[in-house]
Amino acid sequence: MTVEGLCQNNDLTLIAGANGLQREIEGIYIGDMLSWVMGRAQEKQLWITIQTNLNILAVALMADISCIVVVEDADIPHETIKKANDEGIPLFQSSLTAYELAIKLTGADVL
Repeated sequence: MTVEGLCQNNDLTLIAGANGLQREIEGIYIGDMLSWVMGRAQEKQLWITIQTNLNILAVALMADISCIVVVEDADIPHETIKKANDEGIPLFQSSLTAYELAIKLTGADVL
């Protein structure tokens, strides 16, 4: 599934990184400890997190993550949005919890 296909339902709002919507998604990773995500997330995964600081984009770039979804409507700083646009990393926001979103995405055949 592409990131763009993911956008079409699933209670997600695209915040930044629209030029990366053609990236492929081949799984889901949920985690909030950046060093842990950096060492464990796999290429082409969708990353679900509550983290919103600028460092999430560095982690996404190093791990070649397809897109980031910030859950529970956490506020995303302007500098994070700008960097996501600059790097072409799709950044979404959702009101759902990480658990609720993972269940919904599993039903959407992202895995």
